[in-house]
Amino acid sequence: MKQRFELLVQAMQRHPRRMMAGLGALLLGTGVTAVAVAPLAPDAADLPVQQVVESVTPVLTDPLAQAKPPARFELFHSDLTRRNDSVQSLLKRLGVSDSEASAFLSSDATTRRLLLNGNPGKLVSARTDGKGKLIELKVLWLARSGKEFARLQIGQGSKGLRSQLEIGPLERKVRLAGATIRGSLFEATEAARLPDSVAEQLADVFGSEIDFRNDLAAGDRFQVAYETFEAEGEVLSFGQLLGAEFVNRGQKHQVFWFQEAGSKGAFHNPNGQSLKRAFLASPLAFSRVSSRYGMRFHPISGRQQPHLGVDFSAPTGTAVRSVADGSVTYAGWKSGYGNFVVVQHSDQKSTAYAHLSRIGVRKGQSVEQGALIGAVGSTGASTGPNLHFEYLVRNQHQDPLTLARDGGSATVTASAKAEFKRQAQAIRQQLDAAATVVQASAE
Repeated sequence: MKQRFELLVQAMQRHPRRMMAGLGALLLGTGVTAVAVAPLAPDAADLPVQQVVESVTPVLTDPLAQAKPPARFELFHSDLTRRNDSVQSLLKRLGVSDSEASAFLSSDATTRRLLLNGNPGKLVSARTDGKGKLIELKVLWLARSGKEFARLQIGQGSKGLRSQLEIGPLERKVRLAGATIRGSLFEATEAARLPDSVAEQLADVFGSEIDFRNDLAAGDRFQVAYETFEAEGEVLSFGQLLGAEFVNRGQKHQVFWFQEAGSKGAFHNPNGQSLKRAFLASPLAFSRVSSRYGMRFHPISGRQQPHLGVDFSAPTGTAVRSVADGSVTYAGWKSGYGNFVVVQHSDQKSTAYAHLSRIGVRKGQSVEQGALIGAVGSTGASTGPNLHFEYLVRNQHQDPLTLARDGGSATVTASAKAEFKRQAQAIRQQLDAAATVVQASAE
């Protein structure tokens, strides 16, 4: 038996294909469908081991090993000019270590006048080599017209550094943002990185429909579309809030900005009805009511007495706005009120603003709704920075928190309704896109 098995193995080694074909036919003919085959060759562990040594010459094929080093290593830094900047302090923040550049910026009249003079906040970008030597300096800022930008460019010329000033048109773009409410509206607008001017418009336009002090709930959300004016991809100013959606306790509120030919623009609801109110909900864009209208325990006198206004808690210097169009009838010091301003409005209504740190208007001056009239302070009989705000009708005090209920109900004219619908639909699509992003990030 053993001899026959050895002959079979030798035959399979000489004719492997023929023998395996015959074995397969035999198995198929007998109806076998699954086979486990053991190796028929000798065990590799029993085979003799032979060591082969050959000399080889390595060939470098890595492209990085053959690449030439870069001709020049460059660094980029950006920052904003500050009110007390000097040439040296600005260059240090930009990573520039170049005595030639420092001397040029200090001596060039055009550069000194445009770079450090005027309003701070100019965007400065520097390109340097690896050792801090200046290659190029570029400064962007908003031109006085508000519709153009100015660019000061400083770079290497044939005779050293040189400066060049150019003026160009701003590019208008639309940006989207949104957030889910976790705490206050102010915290949410900060999280959405909304510019202050846009956040104020958002608070104003919904202020008469939503009580942001008492009615906000965790999970409320908002989306906005707003204008930016840019140069070379950098935002230099913010414009109009174009549309907004606010979901408060499951109820959706939408507004769209629309301006008919020959008239002022205003926010409208989806039906085309104007939301412009005679009075803003608050003289402060963001604030906390620290003392309401009515009887209270006076913090200084220690007695129960009527409080004829509302106190808004806010840091010193916070801008105070006129809540409606009117004329200033008083602007100066008034005993316990401290720095005090009174604005007379139509229909025998007036508003008063007390404890101001500074007054920004004069008696007899006309002011529009939203115009700055002063800043929050602690002058007069005050225990800390706050704005005391009063609302009077025919010289009788009323609760200031009710004044925002007054407003108009004008609608878009029939001739402009088609254009309003077209613009509103375009903004609505953008708000829907922003809502998708906000909801996804919340989840």
